[in-house]
Amino acid sequence: MGMIGGLVAGTGAVETLGRAARGIAEVFHPNATQANRLGHEAQKAALDQLGAEFQLERRGLFDRFVDGLNRLPRPMLALGTLALFVFAMADPLAFAARMEGLAYVPDPLWWLLGAIVGFYFGARELHYLRRPEPVPIPVRPAPVHSAWHADDFDDDAEVNPALRAWEADRD
Repeated sequence: MGMIGGLVAGTGAVETLGRAARGIAEVFHPNATQANRLGHEAQKAALDQLGAEFQLERRGLFDRFVDGLNRLPRPMLALGTLALFVFAMADPLAFAARMEGLAYVPDPLWWLLGAIVGFYFGARELHYLRRPEPVPIPVRPAPVHSAWHADDFDDDAEVNPALRAWEADRD
C-alpha cells in the first residue's frame, strides 16, 4: 500500500488531480481570495488615477499672479455695477456729475472698451463651445396605449350599436 501511494505521490498525479478539481470548482464558485485581490487592485488603480488628476502642480509666482488676474474681470464688473447703484443712492449729485463726465468720453474710446469686453467674454464663450459635446439625452418612445383606450378606433359608432342608437336619439 505504501508503495502505490509513493508511486502516485511521486508522479505528481494527486497534485495535478487536486489542481484540476480546484479549477473545476472555480468555474461554479469563483475564488473569493482572487476576487478580493482583483477588486482591491482595481480600486487602488482608480484612486491613483483620481489622485493624479487632482494633484496640484507647483507653479511659479508669475503664473499664480496671472491666474489671479484672469479671475478678476467678471466679479469686478458685477461688483462695480452694484457699487454704482449704491453710489447713486448715497450721493445722487456726485453720481450725476460723474455720469455727465462720461458724456465727454469720445466714441472711439467706447468702441475700444466694447471690443475689449466683447473679446474677453467672446473668448470665454468660444472656449465653452469647443468643449466636447455632452452625451445627448435619449428620446423616449411614445407610450403604447392599452386596448381599453378609445384612441385605437376610428369610428366607435360602427363598432358599438348601442352608441349608434344613442347618437341617433340625441339628434
